[in-house]
Parts: sequence; C-alpha cells; structure tokens
Amino acid sequence: MTVRSAGILLYRRNSTAELEVWIAHMGGPFWARKDARAWSIPKGEYLEEEDPLAAAKREFAEEMGVAAPSVEYLQLGTFRQPSGKLITAFTAESDFDPERIVSNTFELEWPRGSGVIRSYPEIDGAIWATDSVARAKLVSGQVPILDALIRHLGSKA
Repeated sequence: MTVRSAGILLYRRNSTAELEVWIAHMGGPFWARKDARAWSIPKGEYLEEEDPLAAAKREFAEEMGVAAPSVEYLQLGTFRQPSGKLITAFTAESDFDPERIVSNTFELEWPRGSGVIRSYPEIDGAIWATDSVARAKLVSGQVPILDALIRHLGSKA
C-alpha cells in the first residue's frame, strides 16, 4: 500500500523581489543537529479517500500551530519520494508570518533500546528561505517540488 502525504509550499517575494519559500525543520532527535537535507515542506499523511488539499491544510495547521493562510491554492503535482511515499504538493503566494510555531508532537523511544519514551515536536522551526538556501536544506526528494514551483512561476511571467 502506497503511503500518501499532502503538503503546502508557500512562497513570497522579499523586498528585493527574490523568491522565498516557507520550509520547516523536522523535529526529533534524528534531525536535532542536522541542517542540510533536514527540512521539509509542511506535510503529513492522509487516507486515499481523503481530499489532498484538505489534508494538506490540516497537516499545515498541526505542524505550524496556526491555520494555513486563507488563499487560493494550486496543485503543483504528486512527487514520488525515494522511500516510495507520494507527496501531493500545493502552493500559494502568501506573506505568512506567525508569531511562533507550535507543532504537534510524536512519541519515540530515545535513546533506542532505553525504554524511555519521550515526546518531540514534528517541526522544531520554520523559515522563509531563498531558492538556493531551500535547495541545500530540503530533503533531496522534495527539491522537485521547488522545481515545479519555479516552473509554474515562470509560466506566469
């Protein structure tokens, strides 16, 4: 059975008209001291019969602690990850600026084999990143989502 996720890649233009995208640093002990390839678009799993955009908005709210912006979203496509998971990605232009990020949490035995169950945030931070910064930070399987956004924006010119 294929695991499906849906997510949102927000974008904006900064004061010099440079493209920026909203990305999030993955939480938990595995990602704690990593930066390169440790970031993701806000996303999460959904059931096949569920509407992907509704799932993407729900997951965004769970990971950011605030609702996804009330704007019109465009589907960028569905992207197969190296793990086989499929991510359906949506985009919208927004100057999203939350006062703080409060992510939902997950439980994990850490250190492995210790018997100690700890709670960790799914996301421990998020930023607006330029294209070049986002390319270095995003997990490699999600870079094609950024490429799709850039193609879309180029077609609007």
